[in-house]
Amino acid sequence: MGRTIHLVTTAGEKPLPGAARPVALVTGVGRSIGIGAGIARRLARAGWNIAFTYWSPYDARMAWGAEAEAADTIARSLVEQGAETAAVEADLADPDTPERVFDEARRRLGDVTALVMCHCESVDSGLLDTTLESFDRHFAVNARATWLLIREYGRRFQGTRGTGRVISLTSDHTVGNLPYGASKGALDRITLAAAHELAPLGITANVIDPGPVDTGWMSDAIRDEVVRQTPLGRLGSPQDTAHLVEFLCSPQGQWINGQLLKSNGGLAR
Repeated sequence: MGRTIHLVTTAGEKPLPGAARPVALVTGVGRSIGIGAGIARRLARAGWNIAFTYWSPYDARMAWGAEAEAADTIARSLVEQGAETAAVEADLADPDTPERVFDEARRRLGDVTALVMCHCESVDSGLLDTTLESFDRHFAVNARATWLLIREYGRRFQGTRGTGRVISLTSDHTVGNLPYGASKGALDRITLAAAHELAPLGITANVIDPGPVDTGWMSDAIRDEVVRQTPLGRLGSPQDTAHLVEFLCSPQGQWINGQLLKSNGGLAR
């Protein structure tokens, strides 16, 4: 079972009188240059309080390594945007974790209005060399945890009808990345089911495929190839995804529901 660390800071800046800041829970916010951190900062700027999860052991075993004091760094950046924030270190491969995360978010910040899932297990392997352990962990983190988080969210949702949001980040990568791509495919179906099953609560649910975003994992060769295949001639950034998430979480984004949205600059594969 994973260790859980709680970090809470409160900003001096407040929303307009009478306007309470809603709470967004953003998972997978382990690095300050990551997509999850970019989304959390954008939502904080847009007037949300932010609870976020991270899992340092995952980053530590990846090529980029764990970022020292990342949760503190990210929390401070959210406070600078006027948000109250709570960080929870949580291993989403543990099926008890989603309930604990929601308990912490509610205790520290209040009920969650938007659930934005950026967490993942992503280790390259193909059909012939994927291990059973790796396959099971990918599905536990990418698919099962997504289901359990959405289930917990739906059971607890107390918001005004039409304000609830579920957003998951996905990938269409498959070749040479079997367990990641397959488990993300399951994530897609789980999230899109929520658009219908949570409809009585007035909750929308969408999936975003941001394409390849350079958050420190790309080689020079990969960067060159992605730029070559993208009509806009540049790499995607965490901010590109964050802007779309902000819109989907806004009142203006309510009519977009049950969709798998590609936000990749027109990348051609």
